[in-house]
Amino acid sequence: MQKTLILAGLVIIVVGLGWPWLSKLPLGRLPGDIVIDKPGFKLFFPVTSMLLVSGLVTLLMWLLRK
Repeated sequence: MQKTLILAGLVIIVVGLGWPWLSKLPLGRLPGDIVIDKPGFKLFFPVTSMLLVSGLVTLLMWLLRK
């Protein structure tokens, strides 16, 4: 558990330091992301972005377990 918390903290630090570059990635603006924008109402549902992130996290976890 201690190693997991330390690793999670390091990941958060790396993401925080790399945020200026990470914010330029097209996550949230991919084809398949649903955006409904009407006057007084905005719905954003990033289907494709969620699938991509889930796949990357799954691959990373699979590689770390080996």
